[in-house]
Amino acid sequence: MTNNNTLGRNLKRGIVRFCGKLSSGFYKPAQKWITEMVYGILSGQSCYLTKIARKLNEDIALDKTVERLSRNLMTFDGGEKLHEQYFQTVKKHFDSSTILIIDDSDVSKPCNSKLEGLCRVRDGSTGEITDGYWYAGVSALTAGQKQPIPVYSRVYSSVEEGYIGNNTETLKSLEFLSAHFQKDRIRAFDRGYDGGYIFDYLIPREESFIVRMNDRNVIHKGETILLHKLAKRFKGKYALKFEAKNGKKADCKISIVSVSLPDYPDVPLNLVICNGLGKDPLLLLTNLDSGDNRLCVTITKVYLMRWRMEEYYRFKKQGFGFEKFLVRSL
Repeated sequence: MTNNNTLGRNLKRGIVRFCGKLSSGFYKPAQKWITEMVYGILSGQSCYLTKIARKLNEDIALDKTVERLSRNLMTFDGGEKLHEQYFQTVKKHFDSSTILIIDDSDVSKPCNSKLEGLCRVRDGSTGEITDGYWYAGVSALTAGQKQPIPVYSRVYSSVEEGYIGNNTETLKSLEFLSAHFQKDRIRAFDRGYDGGYIFDYLIPREESFIVRMNDRNVIHKGETILLHKLAKRFKGKYALKFEAKNGKKADCKISIVSVSLPDYPDVPLNLVICNGLGKDPLLLLTNLDSGDNRLCVTITKVYLMRWRMEEYYRFKKQGFGFEKFLVRSL
């Protein structure tokens, strides 16, 4: 019991110290409220105000605590400052090998038809179209612990005022990365991000990237060719043995091919072709280059680590009930 009490006190002390860095510069009431919210979410493992309020264990009626927390939520306007101070707090974990993982998600709300700003989204878990919100997120994968640390997040709706498009929301996240990370930090994208707007942003800025490609035209040795046709010409020169967390093993054969995009014919790029992870080859386009041809194996490993972003989203939704949040206004 003594050890448990000591552990609990140390955890609470660490949370309070962390929140002190987050809320530095805010008024004392705001600092207290931020600390209470973070502590309540962690200890209650929920984003419901009632569960947060119960963990605060105040000597007043529960509904009064909920009312106070809700009032502070409605009047708080320091979101951007809080986000910036959060980044300054966690950036000590980042170094030259940090990988930036860009991946959108969704917040499905099929049973909450009265919430403000609900739009139609594709539920990533079921593949069905349902009511909910879109979620733009970026996490930094640290080299030491290989754990994703969220650095950018935004819940938005396609029917809210000022909405332009999902691509615009993605570009906002890239602008945040440009302002806070050096351009040699690798930006890793899943399929669906191979649109021209991504390359129009990254290539002129010379920012490092790895993008999983769908089938589109590239230029190889002066010939314009679809990626799937080009991939058939290469069976793999380098080997990589991969074992997933479910125990499934794969013997991958990887090739690296020099290509360019039709919109940027003078910009040399590398196409990594990985056979063995599925029926179709894994196609990764990157501007990374080195004298070592085994760079293609490293690029494949980097992309495969992108799956930790999926684990983070699952933990956020299952561990804290992120999709269950209820709000009075968007």
